[in-house]
Amino acid sequence: MPLAVVVVTYHSADIVEDCLRSVAAALESIPDGRVVVVDNASTDDTLEVVARVAPDAQVVARPTNDGFAAGVNAGFAAAPDCDVLVLNPDVRLEPDAIALLRTALAQPGTGVAAPRLSNVDGSPQLSLRRAPTPLRSLGEAVLGGTRAGRHDALGELVSDHRRYATPGTVDWATGAAWLISREAREATGVLEERYFLYSEETEYMLRLGERGYSVRYEPRARAVHFGGEQSTSPVLWSMATTNRVRMARERHGRPRAFLMWLAVLLNEVLRAPRHAKHRTAVRDLLRWRRWPARPGQGPEHGWICFSAQDWWYHNRAHSDFQLMRSMAGHRRVLVVNSIGMRMPTRGNSTHVARRILRKLRSVAKFVRRPMPDFYVMSPLPLPFYGSPFLRRVNAVLVRAQVRLVATALRLHTPVIMVTIPTAWDVVAPMRRHRLVFNRSDRHSDFPEADRASIEVLERQLLTHADHVVYVSHALMAEEAPLTGSRAHFLDHGVDVDHFTARPEHERPDDIRAVPGPRIGFFGALDDFVVDFDLLERVAAELPDASLVLIGDATHPMERFDKYPNVHWLGFRPYSLIPAYGSAFDVAIMPWQDNSWIRHSNPIKLKEYLALGLPVVSTDFAELAAYTGRVHAATSHTDFVEAIRTALTTLASPPPTPP
Repeated sequence: MPLAVVVVTYHSADIVEDCLRSVAAALESIPDGRVVVVDNASTDDTLEVVARVAPDAQVVARPTNDGFAAGVNAGFAAAPDCDVLVLNPDVRLEPDAIALLRTALAQPGTGVAAPRLSNVDGSPQLSLRRAPTPLRSLGEAVLGGTRAGRHDALGELVSDHRRYATPGTVDWATGAAWLISREAREATGVLEERYFLYSEETEYMLRLGERGYSVRYEPRARAVHFGGEQSTSPVLWSMATTNRVRMARERHGRPRAFLMWLAVLLNEVLRAPRHAKHRTAVRDLLRWRRWPARPGQGPEHGWICFSAQDWWYHNRAHSDFQLMRSMAGHRRVLVVNSIGMRMPTRGNSTHVARRILRKLRSVAKFVRRPMPDFYVMSPLPLPFYGSPFLRRVNAVLVRAQVRLVATALRLHTPVIMVTIPTAWDVVAPMRRHRLVFNRSDRHSDFPEADRASIEVLERQLLTHADHVVYVSHALMAEEAPLTGSRAHFLDHGVDVDHFTARPEHERPDDIRAVPGPRIGFFGALDDFVVDFDLLERVAAELPDASLVLIGDATHPMERFDKYPNVHWLGFRPYSLIPAYGSAFDVAIMPWQDNSWIRHSNPIKLKEYLALGLPVVSTDFAELAAYTGRVHAATSHTDFVEAIRTALTTLASPPPTPP
């Protein structure tokens, strides 16, 4: 197995040179080894030193310092097929250390191999640990870490020096130097980045143990670790202390975390009179925050997102929901459900009564918390955006509701993200840290919208936003003269764990009852984006295949009653969509040829691909990145023929080997 040595740096110009020279010496006997340096946005000469000392090293220069775990994860991503040796830049390896660690890693069941660490003066560094428990934290508070560590039940620190002379397994080892196998890494995943510093390696190695892999200590592999910054910095000491409680909460729940908090607080209180770092930890433990502010960054800012969707009845894979679910792992988030772009009216809108009733049901929920630190509210809007006076009234009404909830959630100076342009009137006077415009679509192209009014609001957001985030290269390029360097492309992601193909017995009965082969579509069947004439042609020209349509429809579906091979199943919840999609033989995206689609980037494409489905789509700009993986049809005839070809390919037996 090839090996990558990942060195994570941050303002490491004074120490990284000796580290890289020791790595080079240790790799002389490792022909398949390479070096990856992940730099967490250093502003000193770290990268210049790396370029001079290790010119062949792969450098991953991160734009921000998001912590040690984020750096390690970036190193993992840069070496996907390798065993990885993770090093702090203040580690100096002995020449045979890597070879000895690889030998230890080859032991059955081993996922991580850790070396023997020593201090600069040659004294042994106590780097082995037991799993943290409230009792062990209490023992260390009362007896001190070294004395408590002589007893398995009373101390987390392994302090018996005889234990450091012999190889064996431990619960976890400090993260300054550790070698992990590719197999264990694939089974365990990535490090939890919310810890920023400290406890991330603890949580990771304990999680690795739960996957059936052990942490093996190899005393013959030796390294010097300078360390020491945590012991002198009150901020870092407090972060290490409070993260122990956070990890207990994340892994074992509130009752266990409370006991850990009491034990850790006692330890800090007993030592607070003598050291400022303990006083800082006491203050932070008493002024509890779920996740601490990062060093040098001051207070964390929560997020308020004005979504273009409604959490309670739209697909939760939309970009604003994706981004806010991810952000909730680090910050408190308030999602404001769509305030609309116009009042539904007969003659201009479809299913008027149903849409108004659906919105009222959402408003009735007001504020809910569907997951930790993730709140959803549905304000009562007056969506009359064609009238300047009513627009102002609506803005005051919605802003008052959002401010009330934000105050209750202590979101005093949030980052505000806007996806729906009608939110500009609401957010313009609001106190905020930053304004982000999530430019997911050109909403002025929405057929039911007051185009002139929405264009004005879009332009205001494009002009005043601190950052504009796009999912469409075409739209980003068109608006570049207005946004300049504030524009950023951020493609959609997909929840690959959720969109995993389901076996036959896990698929719903109604889809299993549909005869195959099945041509499938899931999502909103909106007449301003879906080409219903094309769908009817598919049904007519492929009578031996079933056309399965899943989703709410704003178009009269009676037109398909004459086709026995069309099966409209209606709305299905997001949780069941992968099970339905797994039953498709071919997935389709039959879009209209209009401005909305030309400037879009449907996340549905990635969901289809995650399920392993062949995809046929009408052509639009963002498909250029998927050449060879998606058939982009330029006409109705081409679309039908592409489906027919895909079905024929699926029905053909594999070639007989010679």
